[in-house]
Amino acid sequence: MRPVGILGGMGPEATILLQRKLIEAVPARDDADHLPLMIDMNPQVPSRIAHLIEGTGESPAPVLAAMAARLEAMGATALAMPCNTAHHYTGAIRGAARIPFLDMVALSAAACAGAEGGRIGMLASPAVRRTALFERAFAAHGLEAVWPDDEAGVLASIRAIKAGGASEAAAAGLRAASERLAEAGARVQLVACTEFSLAMHLLPGNVDARDTLDALVAAIVAHATTPAKVPQR
Repeated sequence: MRPVGILGGMGPEATILLQRKLIEAVPARDDADHLPLMIDMNPQVPSRIAHLIEGTGESPAPVLAAMAARLEAMGATALAMPCNTAHHYTGAIRGAARIPFLDMVALSAAACAGAEGGRIGMLASPAVRRTALFERAFAAHGLEAVWPDDEAGVLASIRAIKAGGASEAAAAGLRAASERLAEAGARVQLVACTEFSLAMHLLPGNVDARDTLDALVAAIVAHATTPAKVPQR
């Protein structure tokens, strides 16, 4: 199997959740049946919220580029990053490594293709909305992003889950946003913040919630288990 490099730590629990999902995705009888991963668990990546929303922090791009180069040097054959907002900096990541980058945004848009009504309720950081991160990928599949009207409540939930885990109180803003999106006709909803991936079980039962992390898991499994092409002579 081919090793995949993970740009992690944004946040740490989300990276661990990715690992857990990858373990569950592989029918293994022994340790050797699991996927080879190289994980750069770096919680010191500069804050995406500070840089993109508050305008006070430094860009994460140089740190992410260094992580990508480091993982490639270690032998990774592809890169993946379980943080939606950090995909704003994929240009720096792609420029730092020659191996493929498994783009969670593009993968998730493809996974939502054909969704009922073509309107996707977005459960994501306000930074994702402000950078129009999903709009181009959605347009390629005829999809429209529908956003919650309470950015402050969504951001408060992200901060609370980062600080104390995915409790009902911490996820109150997430649940309220999901309910309002459903009332607005966006029953298909995309969990596009990996903090919210930790709280999927707290979403209302009447929505069709899809997780960007699941799209990334499928791509990692496919890459790792597909033999490398042998160059033709």
